[in-house]
Amino acid sequence: MAAGKEIRGKIKSVENTKKITKAMEMVAASKMRKAQERMRAARPYSEKIRAIAANLGQANPEYTHAFMKVNEAKAVGFIVVTTDKGLCGGMNTNVLRAVTAKLREQQSAGNAIESVAIGNKGFAFLNRIGARVVSHVTQLGDTPHLDKLIGPVKVLLDAYAEGKLNAVYLSYTKFINTMRQESVIEQLLPLAPESMKVEKGAHSWDYIYEPDAQSVIDELLVRYVESLVYQAVAENMASEQSARMVAMKSATDNAGNVIDELKLVYNKTRQAGITKELSEIVSGAAAAAGV
Repeated sequence: MAAGKEIRGKIKSVENTKKITKAMEMVAASKMRKAQERMRAARPYSEKIRAIAANLGQANPEYTHAFMKVNEAKAVGFIVVTTDKGLCGGMNTNVLRAVTAKLREQQSAGNAIESVAIGNKGFAFLNRIGARVVSHVTQLGDTPHLDKLIGPVKVLLDAYAEGKLNAVYLSYTKFINTMRQESVIEQLLPLAPESMKVEKGAHSWDYIYEPDAQSVIDELLVRYVESLVYQAVAENMASEQSARMVAMKSATDNAGNVIDELKLVYNKTRQAGITKELSEIVSGAAAAAGV
């Protein structure tokens, strides 16, 4: 019964794997709820900054911030947001495939590429394809902190403000729902004029400035862009936990199917062994009776 012993060993191994994937599924489900709450809580902040900046811009139409100007430089920046860990299905693969297509499009237009990597997977990918990584941040943990993101992202923001880049793109995985996440590449800079308009029917406000309107607008638009990056990271983390939960549930279900198939094979092997032994006993008894 050497074959039966080998099958029992495989069943035990798959059962251990099933326990691990089930535990990872439960952990991901717990983290997913917290990540979704964090993502939703960040949305009103960026929207409020955008509304205030829009009102300030309408009250001071003579001043245009550098983030709203179109530059003529032959270079673009990419902020690539991915996960630090794997085991989350095809989430990273999908967003990196979209980034690859966009990089080729920009390179064919004669633009140089400067990139910022947020997450280990994106950092390793950009290094592998030979892209110029000007800064990166990894090991963000389960809770993103804006102070960790500001430094790396500021490299591209300053380069755009100085006119060295003609656009900055932000790529991440957008959270739709638990079962669906969408890879997106959005233009972060220059800020679209329509995003800085006061909503139709809303009142336009003017403010008392300290020290002056230009300084306030400068600070607000920088905070607004930083909040967009933070929101992207929060969306990516919610997508990561959702994708990991679904992937681990699928792995647990597949492990159960494999165990059922191995048990069936084991029972058939065991039955064949018993049948063979009975046949040998009957044959031996018949031969003894004949003698």
